Amino acid sequence: MALLPGLWPALLGIVLAARLRGSGAQQSATAANPVPGGPPDLLPHFLLEPEDVYIVKNKPVLLACKATPATQIFFKCNSEWVRQADHVIERSADAASGLPAMEVRINVSRQQVEKVFGLEEYWCQCVAWSTSGTTKSQKAYIRIAYLRKNFEQEPQAKEVALEQGVVLPCRPPEGIPLAEVEWLRNEDPVDPALDPNVYITREHSLVVRRARLADTANYTCVAKNIVARRRSASAAVTVYVDGSWSPWSKWSACGLDCTHWRSRECADPAPRNGGEDCPGAGLDTRNCTSDLCAPTTSGPEDVALYVGLIAVAVCLLLLLLVLVLVYCRKKEGLDSDVADSSILTSGFQPVSIKPSKADNPHLLTIQPDLSTTTTTYQGSLCPRQDGPGPKFQLSNGHLLSPLGSGRHTLHHSSPTSEAEDFVARLSTQSYFRSLPRGVSNMAYGTFNFLGGRLMIPNTGVSLLIPPDAIPRGKIYEVYLTLHKPEDVRLPLAGGQTLLSPIVSCGPPGVLLTRPVILAMDHCGEPGPDSWSLHLKKQSCEGSWEDVLHLGEEAPSHLYYCQLDAGACYVFTEQLGRFALVGEALSVAAAKRLKLLLFAPLACTSLEYNIRVYCLHDTHEAVKEVVQLEKQLGGQLIQEPRELRFKDSYHNLRLSVHDVPSSLWKSKLLVSYQEIPFYHIWNGTQPHQHCTFTLERVSPNTSELACKVWVWQVEGDGQSFNINLNITKDTRFSELLALESEGGVPALVGPSAFKIPFLIRQKIITSLDPPCSRSADWRTLAQKLHLDSHLSFFASKPSPTAMILNLWEARHFPNGNLSQLAAAVAGLGQPNAGLFTVSEAEC
Repeated sequence: MALLPGLWPALLGIVLAARLRGSGAQQSATAANPVPGGPPDLLPHFLLEPEDVYIVKNKPVLLACKATPATQIFFKCNSEWVRQADHVIERSADAASGLPAMEVRINVSRQQVEKVFGLEEYWCQCVAWSTSGTTKSQKAYIRIAYLRKNFEQEPQAKEVALEQGVVLPCRPPEGIPLAEVEWLRNEDPVDPALDPNVYITREHSLVVRRARLADTANYTCVAKNIVARRRSASAAVTVYVDGSWSPWSKWSACGLDCTHWRSRECADPAPRNGGEDCPGAGLDTRNCTSDLCAPTTSGPEDVALYVGLIAVAVCLLLLLLVLVLVYCRKKEGLDSDVADSSILTSGFQPVSIKPSKADNPHLLTIQPDLSTTTTTYQGSLCPRQDGPGPKFQLSNGHLLSPLGSGRHTLHHSSPTSEAEDFVARLSTQSYFRSLPRGVSNMAYGTFNFLGGRLMIPNTGVSLLIPPDAIPRGKIYEVYLTLHKPEDVRLPLAGGQTLLSPIVSCGPPGVLLTRPVILAMDHCGEPGPDSWSLHLKKQSCEGSWEDVLHLGEEAPSHLYYCQLDAGACYVFTEQLGRFALVGEALSVAAAKRLKLLLFAPLACTSLEYNIRVYCLHDTHEAVKEVVQLEKQLGGQLIQEPRELRFKDSYHNLRLSVHDVPSSLWKSKLLVSYQEIPFYHIWNGTQPHQHCTFTLERVSPNTSELACKVWVWQVEGDGQSFNINLNITKDTRFSELLALESEGGVPALVGPSAFKIPFLIRQKIITSLDPPCSRSADWRTLAQKLHLDSHLSFFASKPSPTAMILNLWEARHFPNGNLSQLAAAVAGLGQPNAGLFTVSEAEC
């Protein structure tokens, strides 16, 4: 009669125990449990034992063991017997001894291991029986292999002098098994065995003992294990050479002025890669000795030379006077389209006001704003330079040429009075009644045809108004608002989820002649087969409709979108209220969550609360929680982590472990807390978190060491090792310090753009016309990795302007103009002076 699963090992154990009690024999501290009186050489011994193994992704692993002589073999995993039906058994005879042998195999799935995640390591071992007793195999540990995406420390760009040492640190992502690290130099492997000048430390840092010019390259740290291969951001190492003087040349012949000279060149070596020029002068003069001096009498030739020099000086003076007069005339006669030239230079709002003249009746006039104050500054107005950096140079001429310094007047409006007036006017319109009444989540400004930019700092939300998007002669008051999801009713159908903030820009219905670009963060992980993404827009009546299906954009549509890893950039010719919504197409769809741990800044009671927030990975969500915790008196106690939350309908679990029982006790009555799947997935419930309350055994206890685990059932997880003194500020407090994004929320005119206005116009004029050598806007789009949008760019009057507008939206305020200049210069335009800006043009 067949025994029930697991009954056979239990019966054998009872029989063996009874025999042992009857004989009074003592068990030895070995793996074998011999039956009293049985021959010891007939105890089972293992020919094959289970070994440690890793689960990669979702593939189950196979464990096997073989023993002889053996009548039964069963697996035990984490102290529980595996069901008999899950064993695959093969019986045979040992070739050497002829004794019966048995081999048993089982499969272990990822789900089985995850059931004990965070409690202990998962292990299995074999137990073999013979007529003489039992023997246990070694334990085999089964671990889930993974490799995080983010490096704990990435190499940073460095500049180093020739012959000096260089150290590039690299701490690979957390992973099981531990990641192996290798280095790439310009995509070629770095092999210390072939190059004795480099070596890799135990901590995976790359060390260059003495920098050579050949060591100037891009270095990348690569981490890999059996699961994946990760690359760090590349770090550019520049080896520079300070210049040295060549030997002095011989003294020249003595001149008419009784002096002679000698020269030297800064070429031994010449400075390279940003190295400093040679200090000192390259030309040396001295008086000749008396016997070398020539007579000093002046002849007719000398008189003619002096007369010529005086005539040249007089001509230059007259030319300077003419230029001054022309400049003054131009300053008096204004352009018919612009009321004040300060609009072209300062870009601040509102524009300066000039009264209309009788002889120029079509001059644009604007009523003066009595609340404005006037300040002055001196400096160059053409290029925007964000601090010291490499010179902006091109092989075919300078793309950015600095303008002369001058004194200019800027007008700044009063922010307090204007904010109150603007919000008061908006509140009178029914459509705007849901707008927030504070200025922390709102930006506004007055704009004309020169365009500008609105930003809500620390939220990732901005609105770029390109030049000529507002018709000439029109002036718009434009606003940008960030809404809380709980304040706006956004219906979501089926498995749809909100991936971005809900953002309004307006006023709606205004005429735009060019698309503006709305930028906002999103928390989706886009994939070709994982998401169906839609841009939703709310009508004036309040209903929401899909205005764009990402990936199926048509050039004729009013909307278009560029989707990046963490942000989306929406081209729109109609202002309104927008949101990015996603619908999962497969279980591979995931949202990025940001995990933040907060605790009280000061603990005066026995209880100590740890709050674990699980937020959408957007700047706006993090900003709200930081502001909330400041009001609660909380501090960040761990570095934030990311978690991929899958569309698997499984909840998010949170637990605390390894709390020292002699110092603390947990007031949680269950082993873990849960946040329901839909509370996180729909994206409309803010500040999702769990609180863990710990109680000190003694008021004198100040040290806390424990672990916090956050994981999705059958999904990804993160662990935090907490080790802190609850009476002191933690070192993580500065990680979430809110920094200003580019200064003021509103920038008007040229100051809102990285690319100077005249340079922008020259690039557009040069690249818009089709070129037979393909050195036009299409090649620029390819160089900027925007070639998937060629049909959209081609549908606009100026494709180059669309490309430059998108570059401005994606790279403000930290865009690298040098890289853009290199891309433009690499198009091979024949006119070498195409991108030169002269003083007269400015």
